[in-house]
Amino acid sequence: MITKGIRGAITVEENTKEAVKTATIELLEEMVKENNIDKNFISHVIFTLTSDLNAEFPAKFARLNFGWDKVAMMCYHELDVPNSLKKCLRVLIVLNCEDNFKPKFVYLKGAEKLRK
Repeated sequence: MITKGIRGAITVEENTKEAVKTATIELLEEMVKENNIDKNFISHVIFTLTSDLNAEFPAKFARLNFGWDKVAMMCYHELDVPNSLKKCLRVLIVLNCEDNFKPKFVYLKGAEKLRK
């Protein structure tokens, strides 16, 4: 068994708890579905948000809505690079998996332009 990272990102409509919750759940649902993620194989999860998002911690919604209460998670602010995508939530799910596992990265809404 080895460890691989699965990247994902989504833009958030506004800096509110509800908008961060909605975006977090939408992104994680798609990542779990596309990669057939079993929470028992998650090593850890790193969330970043652009500096214009600070209404809530995305890890909270992973714990409450996906049962990831035993998964180590951290939330950080993304580097504030001039002219970069605003209101963006990014996630890196680090998964213990077989060597032949091919991660499917997920980019939703305005974040789709990050990986064309």
